[in-house]
Amino acid sequence: MLGGRAFCDTHWDRIARENGATVRPIIALVAIVLAFAFVLGLLGGTLSAVLTGPALIVAGLIVAAVPAAVWLVAFYRQDVLEPEPKRYVLGTFALGAVVAEAIARPVLRELFGVQDWLHDAGLVTILGSILVVGFVQEYLKYAVVRYTVYNSPEFDERVDGVIYGAAAGLGFATMLNLHYVVENGGVDIGAGAATVAVTALAHASYSGVMGSFLGRAKFERMGPVWLPLGLATAAGLNGVTSWVLRELPALGTFGYNAWAGLIGAALLAGGTFAFLFATLRRINRETVLRMGPRSA
Repeated sequence: MLGGRAFCDTHWDRIARENGATVRPIIALVAIVLAFAFVLGLLGGTLSAVLTGPALIVAGLIVAAVPAAVWLVAFYRQDVLEPEPKRYVLGTFALGAVVAEAIARPVLRELFGVQDWLHDAGLVTILGSILVVGFVQEYLKYAVVRYTVYNSPEFDERVDGVIYGAAAGLGFATMLNLHYVVENGGVDIGAGAATVAVTALAHASYSGVMGSFLGRAKFERMGPVWLPLGLATAAGLNGVTSWVLRELPALGTFGYNAWAGLIGAALLAGGTFAFLFATLRRINRETVLRMGPRSA
């Protein structure tokens, strides 16, 4: 007869298989985004030549929307024990987009004027990316969750922090990507597709990290420095990724290469996503174990 831990592990594995929360479906979702970006990369020159004006902008908007939708599904499918209401998740996504447009953009561009100095060489660039861009963006995504759904009865387990944090981050990233598309009159379909995919994954993952800190803060006694530590961690990841995307392409000896920055940022964002995925599975297993064999 199975012991309590073995029984709960087996029960969790069954739940995960039934809800598509095992490793294989998640790998498939990641592969979809990578294949999407790779195919567009191969066809980028052809598509950019064929599509012009409004058609190119529409194509760019589709390119911006697809990765966000896929990443949102990937995160949501991990909440299998007590799935959050879809309207709450979508509402958090929408609010993330609203604060990106209504607050983050004016604060960064008009208050801090980052477009005028953030590209300066040396220490200014990396510190500005972390201490200004990173903290502003990550605090706003934190606030979306902390001052809305965090106080709801639906936020009733630790994993919910990651789900809602990722949703806020994806809404935020989608608005940034829409601006990226429109301001560039469409995009370079090849590098542009990869840029929006990496941007969406990065914002989802880093605000998911902040969400994991929120989840523990609500259900455990973590002390007064816990949430500031989470914010600093997310802001640091955000700032370093922004710096890699912006500065790494120019560091090579063969001229500017956008793909160098994209690969570096993808490794950072992908590593954080893998960490979050492992964290979600661990939290779910712990929850099932805490329920005990009879409840399971």
